[in-house]
Amino acid sequence: MRLKIHEAYRKIVALCDSNLIGRSFEEGIKSIEVKENFFNGEEKTKKEVFKILQDMNGEDATFFIVGKESVHTAIEAKVISSNGVMEIDGVPVGLGLF
Repeated sequence: MRLKIHEAYRKIVALCDSNLIGRSFEEGIKSIEVKENFFNGEEKTKKEVFKILQDMNGEDATFFIVGKESVHTAIEAKVISSNGVMEIDGVPVGLGLF
């Protein structure tokens, strides 16, 4: 998984499955482009990602998560809910605003 933290008025955590960098997905009116400049952070293990997500959740961060492994890890870390996950062309996308 690739994880990148952006600094804005609040931290934005961008997380995606490594194999999705640079790809685009469309389904009906929904689309997503997994842009390298937004998502291509450091390669992290599931254990590292889990810890970072939990830490960022305590810091009022926003989460933007793409891909099966990444979304599953974020649900386990309780930073997004499975109810808030949508699929675009078979790829899960989760948003968390806490």
